[in-house]
Order: sequence, then structure tokens, then C-alpha cells
Amino acid sequence: MRYDYCVIGGGIVGLATARELLLKRPGSSLLLLEKESTLASHQTGHNSGVVHAGIYYAPGSLKARLCREGNRDTREFCAAHGIPVEVCGKLIVATSALELGRLSDLRTRCQANEIPAEELDGAQLRALEPHISGLAALLVRSSGIVDYRRVALALGDDIRHCGGQIRTGAQVQRIDENETQVEIGLASGECLHSGQLFVCGGLQSDRLARLAGLKVELRIIPFRGEYFQLQREKSSIIRHLIYPVPDPQLPFLGVHLTRMIGGEITVGPNAVLGFSREGYGHFSFNLRDAADTLSYPGFWRVLRNHWRSALSELRGSVLRGRYLEECRKYCPELKLDDLLPYRAGIRAQAVLKDGTLVHDFLFADTPRTVHILNAPSPAATAAMPIARLIVARAHHETPGLAI
Repeated sequence: MRYDYCVIGGGIVGLATARELLLKRPGSSLLLLEKESTLASHQTGHNSGVVHAGIYYAPGSLKARLCREGNRDTREFCAAHGIPVEVCGKLIVATSALELGRLSDLRTRCQANEIPAEELDGAQLRALEPHISGLAALLVRSSGIVDYRRVALALGDDIRHCGGQIRTGAQVQRIDENETQVEIGLASGECLHSGQLFVCGGLQSDRLARLAGLKVELRIIPFRGEYFQLQREKSSIIRHLIYPVPDPQLPFLGVHLTRMIGGEITVGPNAVLGFSREGYGHFSFNLRDAADTLSYPGFWRVLRNHWRSALSELRGSVLRGRYLEECRKYCPELKLDDLLPYRAGIRAQAVLKDGTLVHDFLFADTPRTVHILNAPSPAATAAMPIARLIVARAHHETPGLAI
């Protein structure tokens, strides 16, 4: 069977890309392939549900621009499809003199990224959030919450409505490109043909790129984000999203309190090395995944550069009390018994050979394929503008951004 377009990956970026292709080229034949039995099985279905505003990202970066556009697009899409979104706002809370300086830097970054933000002193913070303590805070009203799995399923419905096909349980084992088409071999033995291929592989993006013959130097290293859920009686303890002031020397953001669209409040995540790219249990282990990580020089360089942070995250994973300490910096009334188990997520962290953690979106092209090698947070928020960029790349409407 031959299609005009084939998309690999049934997460939110792959689904948004397939939808954008059909909107841009009505009447085209399109097939989306997902190896799991359901859509949004991995990063899309295991994230925090935050509709980000884009305040943390370097001015001028793809993250900053696409997140700002995605915040608007996500809300408009959800309004059109009857999906609940709550624009509850985010409070970034400073709890020390050092964090006050960093909070000021964030305020400057908000201005550079054209994101409205309000500075609050401790009394104003307490008036907004009586259970939160801090010296000052930055209020970003445009942050919100949504169920991204519902967004993904609605994107799938749009694809089918536009004439596209979605096939689950379809594992890709071979990608061969020639001058006229791309051949995609499935584990079932079936061979498909496509004029253009878009690979939105998430946790498997580096492997799929190498399967297609690309000489990519990066490796996906999985980091488990472990969460807790507050007891039901604490579900009204906050009205906003409560975030710490990030330490620019650390690779990850830190533990925060997140309201979920279903009414729960989660605490987390930390970031500990995972030994399985798609194993969400505490002791999940996959020999191939572990070998890929431990044999990669870039991983050991990351560990050398961030060993203190890695040790701290590991302590928080093993000792629930250590995890609690991070939360009590700005929510001191929390107790150990308040932290109930909650599902983990896995972050697909792209790492270069020299140990550089890739924090921005990253693409690679061939004449008939576009590979999304790295789609970190805020990829869920920014999925629709990312899709526009991907389709523009395929149609040679935007300059290359490949490594």
C-alpha cells in the first residue's frame, strides 16, 4: 500500500503533525503508525498536564516561541472540541535571598519573551495562597491545566475526519529511502510505501533515526519523573500551580505542586535515571535500554558534570522524607502521610557525546523524511506549532535546523 504521507508515533506531536498535513494538503492519503495498542501511551499520557506559558526558556529559542504559540493554540483547540481547560495561573515562589535574585532574572526573561507576569511580595503571596510560604513570587496568569490524553484522542478524531488512517499495534522494524519513496517494514512482515515520512518517535527517536540510516550522534537517556498525589482532603490546598525558582546550575526544574484537571494535586517530579525507556514501575529494567545508556560516553560525562544533583535526586527517590523536604520549602504544613503513590513519567532526554543535555527542539532531515530527534517539555503545550514547523520543513518553507 502506498500513501502520500506516513507518520510514525501516536503521541501528541505525531498526531498534531498528521492533522496539520491533512489540513495543509486536503485529500492526501495519510497513515499514522503507533506501536502500542492505544494512542498517547507514553510521554503524552504520563505528563503533568500543564499548559505552559514559556517563561523559563531562553529568549529567541524555539522553545520560547513555540510554547507561546502553543499556549494559545491548545486553549483554542480545546474550546473547539469541548475539552476542559483551566487557566489557573502559576506562582513561582522564592524562599531565600539567593532565589530572590533568580526570581528577578525570571521577571526579565518574561519581559523578553513577551509574557505578562506580576511580582508579588510575601504578604501578597499569602493572600493568594494561604498555605504557601515565600519571600516573594512571580505570578504568570496564562499557565493552565488540561488532560493531554484527551487532546491527543481529539487530534486522532480530526485525522480520521480528514480522511487519514491510524493504525495501532504497528511496530516499525525497517525504514528504507530511495529517490521516489520511503519503504516502511513492520514487525508483522507488511511493507508500506510513502512519498514522505515523518518520525515522531519520542523515547525511541534516536533508534528510529538510525534505523533510517541517519548518523545521529545523540542518545536518548530516560529519566523517571516520580510523583506523589496529595490526600483528597488536601485537594483544595492551592488554587494556582506552585513552582520553585529553578537553579540555573541544575539540569531539571525541581519538585512542584501541580493541580490536575481531574481535581487531584500532584507533587513532583524528581528526575532519576531510568533503566527502561518505557517501563514506569519503580524497578523497571530493560537490558537493551540499560546497555545503550551505560555504554554511551555522553552519559558518563553528564554524570561527571551533575553528580551532586544526581545523588540528591536519588536520595529523594529512595527516601520519601527527603522528597518531602523539597515540598516543605514553600508548603510547610505537608506531612509524610500526605504523600500518596502516583504514576511516574519518563522524560526522553537527548544527550550529545560530549555530555551536553539538549534542551531545545531538534530535527534532522533527508530528502523524504523529517525526524523529530528531541521534543522536550513544553512539547505537549507546543504540539500544534511544532507540527506547523515540521510540515513547513517538509515543504521547504523554513530553514534547516538539523544537527
